[in-house]
Amino acid sequence: MSDSQTELLIATRKGLLVLRGERGGELEVVSRRFEGQTVEYAIRDDRTGTYFASVTHGQYGPHLYRQSDPTAPTEAWEEVPLRFPEDVEATLDRIWIVQPGVGDGELWAGVSPAALFHSTDGGATWELNRALWDDPTHAKWQGGAGGLCLHSIAPYPGDSQRLAVATSAAGVWLTEDGGASWRQGVEGLVARYLPEELRATTFSWCVHNLHRAPLEPGTLYLQFHWGVYRSDDGGATWTAIGASLPSDFGFPLAIDPHNPDRAFVIPLKSDGDRVTPDGRLRVYETRDRGASWNALNRGLPQEGTHLTILRQAFGQDGRSPLGLAFGAESGEVFASFDGGASWSCAARHLPPINAVRFGG
Repeated sequence: MSDSQTELLIATRKGLLVLRGERGGELEVVSRRFEGQTVEYAIRDDRTGTYFASVTHGQYGPHLYRQSDPTAPTEAWEEVPLRFPEDVEATLDRIWIVQPGVGDGELWAGVSPAALFHSTDGGATWELNRALWDDPTHAKWQGGAGGLCLHSIAPYPGDSQRLAVATSAAGVWLTEDGGASWRQGVEGLVARYLPEELRATTFSWCVHNLHRAPLEPGTLYLQFHWGVYRSDDGGATWTAIGASLPSDFGFPLAIDPHNPDRAFVIPLKSDGDRVTPDGRLRVYETRDRGASWNALNRGLPQEGTHLTILRQAFGQDGRSPLGLAFGAESGEVFASFDGGASWSCAARHLPPINAVRFGG
């Protein structure tokens, strides 16, 4: 694929769709795989060119597949075993995310019920991270509306020993020894969904999304269940930065990997009405670490638009100018290749969209 071209991986409730075309031009659906099945998430490991797809079969449950060509026939995708060990009393419900790590062949996966898996051989085999699963607080962990899940994984560039993960609703967890031990990072978060008298003692920290700034790894951005936050100390403490947004409730979050001061959110109206506020579709950008936010809506529908964008359905391509894309449960995909300054509808009439990631 040339530098002028792009690829989008669209995980939907009825299969994995691959879109390709010129950056800023028309995108075409070039394949649909795992037809009729719920694809939760799909990603390309840029280090090896390997694609991973998380698929939840209606009868046979969650499975993880890999392939060097995402347009290969469904039967050509290789299933790789990812499951709880026999001595763990848990059943895998969903594979939320696969995230390339730092070391050669290293990958991480987050699942429901909230657990972290690790691979050191390119995803061929997976091992449960026992330290996080066996944390003494685990019995207190509670799920959100999407269940008890580990959905965000933020490696630390250049240091495979450091990692941040986020769960709903057991908060942020940090390790500095490769996962041998963990500590919770929730100081500064405010659980506004709880009565005020319960907030100081709660263990219910409903994080919706988490990303790290690669050029300044101590900086992380977090979308909470009510609240957008930034951490400047690697996730130990958090500062609220969403006061100027029309709503600080939401799920999607993206960052500019070239600029640690720049992040993007797509607000939703409320936890009781999870659609875009005021019937308008707007992406909000900060260029000053959350001190202010600017609405990016050129090319997006601004009247009678009540869309829902899920937590994994917003991605960026890491290029310059930055490419951004997100998908809605209504089956529309919107893309920008000028850092959000202008948008176009890249696809319509798709099944409800679970996740959007760039493949190239």
